[in-house]
Amino acid sequence: MPYKKPNIEKIHFPIGEVAEMLNVAPSVLRYWEKEFSIIKPFKNAKGNRYYTNKDIDNLKLIQYLLKQKGLTIEGAKHYIKNKNESRLDKQVSIISKLNNIKQELIEIKNNLNLLNIRNSNEQKQE
Repeated sequence: MPYKKPNIEKIHFPIGEVAEMLNVAPSVLRYWEKEFSIIKPFKNAKGNRYYTNKDIDNLKLIQYLLKQKGLTIEGAKHYIKNKNESRLDKQVSIISKLNNIKQELIEIKNNLNLLNIRNSNEQKQE
C-alpha cells in the first residue's frame, strides 16, 4: 500500500490528511490512538487532532504490523514494547562505550601532557 508523502514544511497534520496519507478512515486513527500509547496527537481547543511526523511514522509502523505482518492489536503492542526496550538497551550500551572511549582519550591526553613536560624539561637542561 503506497504512502502519500507528507508536506515536509508542515509540523502538524489534521486527522483527515493523515487518514488520507495512510488510506484509512479517521475512525481507524482514533481507535489506534486509544490502543497504542505511542500515538499522541495534539488536540486544539475544539478537540481536533493534529499529528506530528513522529506520530505519522508510528502510525505507519502500526499499519504495517497490523496489515502487512498480520499481527493482532496485542501482538503489535508487544512488538512495539520490545522494540522500545531493545532501543533502550542499545542506548545504554552506546553510552557505556562512549564513556570507555572518553576514559581512553583522557589517558592519551595525560600521556601527551607528560611527554610534553619531559620534552620541555630536556630542552631546559640543554
